Amino acid sequence: MRILVTGSSGLVGEALIPFLISLGHKVTCLVRQKNIPNTLYWDPERVLIPEIVGFDVVIHLSGQSVASRWTDKIKQEILSSRVKSTLLLSKALAKSPPKLFICASAVGFYGNRGDEVLTENSPPGSGFLASVVQQWEAATEPAKMRGIRCVHARFGTILSKRGGALPKMMFPFRLGLGTIFGSGTQYMSWIAIEDVLKGIEHLIHSNLEGAVNFTSPNPVTNRSFCEQLAKALHRPLLFRIGERPLKWFLGEMAEEMLLTSERVMPEKLVQSGYQFSYPTLSRFLSQG
Repeated sequence: MRILVTGSSGLVGEALIPFLISLGHKVTCLVRQKNIPNTLYWDPERVLIPEIVGFDVVIHLSGQSVASRWTDKIKQEILSSRVKSTLLLSKALAKSPPKLFICASAVGFYGNRGDEVLTENSPPGSGFLASVVQQWEAATEPAKMRGIRCVHARFGTILSKRGGALPKMMFPFRLGLGTIFGSGTQYMSWIAIEDVLKGIEHLIHSNLEGAVNFTSPNPVTNRSFCEQLAKALHRPLLFRIGERPLKWFLGEMAEEMLLTSERVMPEKLVQSGYQFSYPTLSRFLSQG
């Protein structure tokens, strides 16, 4: 298949492109730098996009990182980078429809829900991230109206030993400085990068549409995550940072990302027959 990918320099994009090529797909990247061979150039901020014709699948992964202290300016950039680019791409696809449009999304849609088990049928939560995700997903409406099968891949925390958040987490743990955040009872919905890649391939060959949770079927609490990571690294777990200092150092970002509880289940993936390579955190952490 001919596949167009945005966000090719991100954690998922960098792993996804060689994975898709290895399966025989022809991949083109839509990038924000000019004059790069075998790519198409666009600039969502200036509402510039080339004619997009002849693709079977479009996978939209771009968006500004949320891993920083949120000022009003940063929050606006987080929202704009997702909604503006998705709307621009969605309108462009409506002119020459692919069979499938996969747009990155996030479990932030559900907000802080404690121990509640959440599926794709659960209503949205409240807070900044929940609002961003709702607007992000709504921006695919022009493509849907054109009859394109659209999937919102609601990613949990993506774990990869080659990049992203996990290596940054592992560094203090290796020094014996691993830390539980807040009470540690908040649920963390995670997924291995391998299951992200294979899950996207599964979407291509399925008939799934709408929201699809990209999370392990076994979410863990922050305390359990930290205990299992410390055990895998043969290090003690001695510290805990309370909610107050986290909020003081990181502000709203700490409250919505480090302290929020989202117990999300991948109901649609499981019911459609997807088999997880890493269904449990212990299995993932034990890999070489």
